[in-house]
Amino acid sequence: MKTLSNRSGLHVQIAVILLISISLTAASINCASFLGINIFTDEEDVELGLQLDEEIRNSPEEFPILQTHPHVREYVDAIGQRILQSEHIRKRDVYPYQFEIIHDDSTINAFCTPGGFIYIYTGLLHFLDNEAALAGVVGHEIAHAERRHATRRISGYFGTQLLIAVVLGEQPGILEEIAANLFTGLGFLSNSRKDEREADTYSMRYLSDTEYYPGAIRFFFDKILEEQNRKGGALERLLSTHPLPQDRVEHVEKSARDQNFPEPTEENLFTQRYQEFKKTLP
Repeated sequence: MKTLSNRSGLHVQIAVILLISISLTAASINCASFLGINIFTDEEDVELGLQLDEEIRNSPEEFPILQTHPHVREYVDAIGQRILQSEHIRKRDVYPYQFEIIHDDSTINAFCTPGGFIYIYTGLLHFLDNEAALAGVVGHEIAHAERRHATRRISGYFGTQLLIAVVLGEQPGILEEIAANLFTGLGFLSNSRKDEREADTYSMRYLSDTEYYPGAIRFFFDKILEEQNRKGGALERLLSTHPLPQDRVEHVEKSARDQNFPEPTEENLFTQRYQEFKKTLP
């Protein structure tokens, strides 16, 4: 009986220690999430991105990948590859970085999953006026991957659940579950104002190492402000995932002044080249 009592006491002690450990670690995770700390590894970012990419490709009605006109993807990929050569890119050898075109002219948008899987809608390609503006948007999406915005947001939401899954030995399936939740409307890819501003900042840094006008994302902003009353739903969907408050516009303008960006000209905007490309869009 004494042995049984000792064992019961030991089990209680272990249970208490586990509960305290879970509580303390969960609290630290929630605190870390509040501070913007990511509980995912880079490898898990890539795994999530691969799972989402598979879901996207298996959903052609919602995400019709452009199967014809391969030169369109090649054009966008070439822009992305130029940006990825920037000295400010830290994860070019960690993330696979892929660029894909979604054939939907009614959607003016682009998005990036964890791990550097970037999707550009044909509606956005039709919407823009010069190649540098597209480069600014592509750089912005690369920044979302580099700064790991999506998995930071997931950390804040799933932090405690992930910890408990680890303790209970359920970790192997948790990434699949998260990917499934992410895919439902791609809700976690909606960016905060802070994330958007940071992505703008890094887009300008990346473009500073290229042939493009560094502040070219401003031309995208200008077009949104000019067209938002006429485009209605298409721009509403864009702004639901990429909010555009006035301070974001002012931030890009101030950066251009403070960093003495060169003047925007045909030589760094490539308007004519882009207009020729637009004529070949499906």
